[in-house]
Amino acid sequence: MKKLVIALTLMVLLLPSAAYSKEKGTKSKTPVKYSSYIEAYEKKDYEVAFKMAKPLAEKGDARAQNELGVMYDEGQGVPQDYAEAFKWYTKSAKQGYASAQHNLGVMNEIGQGVPQNYAEAEKWYRKSAEQGFAKAQCDLGVMYYNGQGAPQNYDEAVKWLTKAAEQGYAMAQYNLGFMYYEGQGVPQNYAEAVNWYTKSVEQGYAIAQYSLGLMYYNGQGVPKNNPEAVKWWTKAAEQGYAMAQYNLGNMYRTGEGVPQNYVQAYKYYCLAAAQGNESAKKNRGLLAKKMTPAQIAEAQKLAAEWQEKHQKK
Repeated sequence: MKKLVIALTLMVLLLPSAAYSKEKGTKSKTPVKYSSYIEAYEKKDYEVAFKMAKPLAEKGDARAQNELGVMYDEGQGVPQDYAEAFKWYTKSAKQGYASAQHNLGVMNEIGQGVPQNYAEAEKWYRKSAEQGFAKAQCDLGVMYYNGQGAPQNYDEAVKWLTKAAEQGYAMAQYNLGFMYYEGQGVPQNYAEAVNWYTKSVEQGYAIAQYSLGLMYYNGQGVPKNNPEAVKWWTKAAEQGYAMAQYNLGNMYRTGEGVPQNYVQAYKYYCLAAAQGNESAKKNRGLLAKKMTPAQIAEAQKLAAEWQEKHQKK
């Protein structure tokens, strides 16, 4: 079953595109000097970035406080310490820094560095969302959808997801498409679902690619088109999305949208099964009865090569 997804990842540093000058490469053996902790962070010199950011954070600089929190959160330049991350996010959030408010919401929601508290998560998401921060708008919308930290309210969920989706946030675009698909908070509208899924897939969002493939396969909001379904499931499968891999296995097994190919079908069943997909395990076993040992060996080789290639990424 499809469901809404929430951005349970903390905000990384907001790196300006051209706000800081870059040091040119030299032959000097002296330590590299940076114009700011942002530049040091960009170059992944986390220990230096931390040392440069900390004095600013201690003097009350809200952005430096947030980014110090990120480094404690991720263990960049310092040992990972969620309690310290929470402390610095809080200092920054109380000054109204939107990214820190979102980060504080995430930590409250998942109980990281602090006991899980949906009401606190909703409070901080809202403060950030009201400043136009897209990730917070998306997460606030999902809180309303799930009734976490606030009574369940699909209308409010749609309101905040729309704000984030209109800013181009891929996760919100998928979630909004899902609500149009289900008719939750809005009249059911498959064409609008396809519209928002399409905006999300243009940014490479795997679950949206899978969902758009379903729309083409079922002919919902678009004419039924099996090759187009295969196209989008292939993109999602390449990102490791198990249900897309399973569906591709079925398509190659039956020859829908692609020429029938048991080797490819078995390969995709192997990939989905490796992620715990029980249907893929069952279908792989049934398909094996129709294949030669050589075909099975070839499929297993392809699956192993795929996994090795993608583990290196």
